[in-house]
Order: sequence, then C-alpha cells, then structure tokens
Amino acid sequence: MLVLYDRGRAPPKLNPVEVQLTDLLGRRQIDTGLSAIAGHLTGKRVLVTGAGGSIGSELCRQIHRAAPAELIMLDRDESALHAVQLSLDGRGLLDDPSVLLADLRDATAVRAVFRDRRPQVVFHAAALKHLPLLERFPGEAVAVNIRGTLTVLEASAGVERFVNISTDKAANPCCVLGYTKRITERLTAHTAAAGAGTFLSVRFGNVLGSRGSVLTTFRAQIAAGGPLVVTHPDVTRYLMTTREAVHLVIQAAAIGGGGEALVLQMGEPVRIAELARRLARHAPVPIEIVYSGLRPGEKLREELFGAGEVDRRPRHPLISHVQVPPLDPTAIRFLDGHGDAGTLITQLARLCDMPAPVQASG
Repeated sequence: MLVLYDRGRAPPKLNPVEVQLTDLLGRRQIDTGLSAIAGHLTGKRVLVTGAGGSIGSELCRQIHRAAPAELIMLDRDESALHAVQLSLDGRGLLDDPSVLLADLRDATAVRAVFRDRRPQVVFHAAALKHLPLLERFPGEAVAVNIRGTLTVLEASAGVERFVNISTDKAANPCCVLGYTKRITERLTAHTAAAGAGTFLSVRFGNVLGSRGSVLTTFRAQIAAGGPLVVTHPDVTRYLMTTREAVHLVIQAAAIGGGGEALVLQMGEPVRIAELARRLARHAPVPIEIVYSGLRPGEKLREELFGAGEVDRRPRHPLISHVQVPPLDPTAIRFLDGHGDAGTLITQLARLCDMPAPVQASG
C-alpha cells in the first residue's frame, strides 16, 4: 500500500491516506512464481551493480533470502549502500566485504572486483534513467549506460549468468535513455554470442514507487498541496510494482536464453491522467491537475516490443522472450560524449538500427 501523506509537521487534517497499489495499477499484482526458481541463486556468488537503487536494493533483499554463497553489492553512492546494508542486517556499518564502493566508469576498479570476487551470477542494475536530464546530457548517458555496461560485460567473461536491466523505452526508442538501453541490449546479445555463459536483458515498464517515478513525484506534489503535473491528457504508461520488477529479473536469470530480452506482460497501459485522478480522490484536500506538454524524447504511448520483434512465451505465460540482434562493441568506440549533443544523439539512434553482423557459415 501507499501512504500519500507522511509529513512530520503536517496539520491534523492531512492524515495519512492508504492507497492499495492494485487500485493504481487497475489490476492485481502479477505473481511469476519466484519461490519455485529462486533456488538457482542458492550457494552462488552473486554481484548486483547499482545495489543501492530502487531496483538494486530490492533485488539484494530477495537474493539475500535465497541464501547465496556471497552477495556482492556495488554502487557509487555511499549513502545508498548504507541504506541497503541496513535493510539486510540491521547494522549498516559498511565494514563488510559484501559492500563495494566503485564507479562503472572506472574500468580498472570494475575489473579488480571481478578478479578478486569471481561472481558467478551478475545483475546489472546500475544506470542513469531520468529522461529529461539525459536529453540534456547525452554524454553522461553514454559514459554510464553504454560504456559502463560494456565495462561490466567485458569483466564478466566466464560468469554463468548475466542479466542486464533495460526498459520498455528500448522498444522503438526515440529518446537518449531508450537509445542507450537498446544499445546495451545489443551489446549484451553480442557477448552472449561471443562466449560461454548466458547473457540476456530484461525490459521494465515504469516501476511504481522507484526514485523519480510518476508515483513518487505525485506523492511529493500532493504533500505540497498540489497541483499534480501531467505532461499530456492522453499519455499512457505500462506500470509495474517493484516486487513484480525484481521477480521478473530473478526469473530471467533462471529461464532466459542467451541474447534474449525478457518482457513481463503488465496488462493494459495506464492513462497517467487517470492515475493522477485516482490519487487526487484519496487526498484529504482538493488537488488540481495541470498539463505541461510532452517533454523532449517522451512518447505519448510506450511499447513493449520493437519493430520486427515477435512475442514468444515458451517458458511462462506472462513472460515474453524476444531475440536481440548483437552489436559489436567496436561500433561504439567513435562516440564522443564531450562533443555536440545533437550529433551524439543522431549517432545513438543510428547504432540502434545498425544491422547485426552476418555470421560466417562454417
């Protein structure tokens, strides 16, 4: 459930209002049967990048329950690492070897982590994700989302399973976030084709309650007395809970094939204006809804599948498997994150559509 008001000094009339997430989703939460497959992590050395983030921290908690041989939590945010460790052991002293402070842009540090800790399963959750900022600073998106992912992929040679966390914005992308995530899907597919181990991606919808999500934003706007700001009256999004997202990631590690992207069927997309109205109805004071206009790179309607992708569900009725064409890492070497932003964005779009290399017949 969601508490709309939690301001410590709020007037008495602003009492906490509880809202069931199912009311916001317009459907029941999806159970993908995590208990049946989480055992594949038992006794394994598991690394989570971006361990302090909304998805990474919940992923760490779920993996911890599966009794891995070692849970290695990597993030560049020391406060986030403190919070996730505190949630696991109640101490949060940051003196445990399971907690690693490192930046994916430091390739030497990343390689040292893999050399010293030898993870068997990798969940790559670290990324920049805020659409408007990445439109303004595409060079940062390249440095973290693309080059950082490539660094982790190259260091992961020899791991048993690698799960790259992507987004539905990678399907027919039209923004910097979508471009960079589509490219990481393709780099992951290249690694899958080039060596041993299973390397795959998972596409999320918008995760309710994650940092910067529409729900978190609306909650803050309600706490401030409004208004709720929606970009367009007709904008729709696929929504999922943090639990659904994390269960899908762990499922992917168990059932996904190399070079695939897995997609959870999340029901019908939700009209964000209607989500705002549902929240406003629960508020103890009248809340206005205003429209600001679509932002650069923002779609009116998100998609789960790109052009030419086929919806196959061979292992689970609610999880689709799509094949991703590989992209050779040499194709990204020319990207100049410090050059003209418009030129860089054009180059990213072209990389998303670049044909996969033709495999020589033996």
